[in-house]
Amino acid sequence: MKLLKFDTIDSTNTFGKMHFSELEDKTAICADEQTCGRGRFERVWVSKKCENIYLSIILKPQNTLHIANFTQYLCVVAAKELETYKVTPQIKWPNDVLVNNKKICGILCESVLKNNKIQGVVLGIGINLNTDYETIKNIDRPATSLNFEIGAAVNKNEFLNNLLEKFFEGYDEFVEKGFPCIKKDYLKYENFLEKQIFICQKDGDEKIPYFSKYIDDKGNLVVSDNNNEEKIIYSGDLIL
Repeated sequence: MKLLKFDTIDSTNTFGKMHFSELEDKTAICADEQTCGRGRFERVWVSKKCENIYLSIILKPQNTLHIANFTQYLCVVAAKELETYKVTPQIKWPNDVLVNNKKICGILCESVLKNNKIQGVVLGIGINLNTDYETIKNIDRPATSLNFEIGAAVNKNEFLNNLLEKFFEGYDEFVEKGFPCIKKDYLKYENFLEKQIFICQKDGDEKIPYFSKYIDDKGNLVVSDNNNEEKIIYSGDLIL
């Protein structure tokens, strides 16, 4: 693994996509600040200069069958590392990590194509490690930071090194086997099953009510609608 560090960058994911062809497989890109940080559905990810994690990983697996589940794999890795700080992480399908029902971590996976063929992905993650109250207060949805939850500052380099070590420890097995090899861990952290939920495909879309039932072996969410008919949800924003 190679680690590139920047003081300030527009977005680690954007940099990764722009330089994908010349960057080696398993290159990690980390920044102290992002000027254009973003999450799913082009939401702004507040990325002030502080000791938070703003990270993207260049991945070029030969087997691309399980790329759609890379975010769920990284969710489990992040939850396991957060757990070492004596907090109780929760996963909200498909790829948000919460603590005390507040978002602490977001993940964005972007495929890179050439001649309509997948070359690999840029897998990005933002984790609030050391955030001030003013920043958290101005986020438009419930959010938290690890320093609030444990009442102390967090060593960013230590957290980052442990996160990357955990990620690559199980990465090759995940590329080969996919979601089934992390399903038990994923379900250990879930906070959304057997509940009334809403799903929307993007910001501003209609929120459709469902009852969440289970996760299948491909990481999809299986729900029942108002007519008690099962439906598979492949992607979307889950609202509790």
